[in-house]
Amino acid sequence: MISTADLCDMHSGLLATGELRILHGTWRWFSEARSLCGQIMTLEARGCNAELRDLLAQPGHARVLIIDAGNDSGALLGDNLAKEALRNGWGGVFVNGNVRDCSALASIALPVLAMGSWPQRSKNQRGGGVGAPLTIGGAPISPGDWIYADEDGVVVSKSELKSG
Repeated sequence: MISTADLCDMHSGLLATGELRILHGTWRWFSEARSLCGQIMTLEARGCNAELRDLLAQPGHARVLIIDAGNDSGALLGDNLAKEALRNGWGGVFVNGNVRDCSALASIALPVLAMGSWPQRSKNQRGGGVGAPLTIGGAPISPGDWIYADEDGVVVSKSELKSG
């Protein structure tokens, strides 16, 4: 497991140049896993989850899907979509927004990190942008970047980082 604190220590030069960015925010774990890392795929959901369903039905190749809910409070991910993501080889899901089915998510091996929970689901319609550049927690995020998260925080890098 890679520690975000260790990554920040080992790659302080990348922090200084902005190649490595810390996402500001209060993130909560909603799965049995308490860390994730992988190459990023992005989705600007704007409160809609039809594109999310399409993406998670495809092979994930260990990528981490980062979803920006915009200002919508509806839950974008629940246990059914998390199970779909796990079956299709996604490495994790990070939601800048809400999830639901928290008790069920807690027993799923897929790493799920989000801002909070909300019992009502998002709109089941189209309206999102797959592969859109995002800004979350004050940090720019693009498809192909790398995310590392654990109990200490969340960092994003332009390239894959080695821990030793």
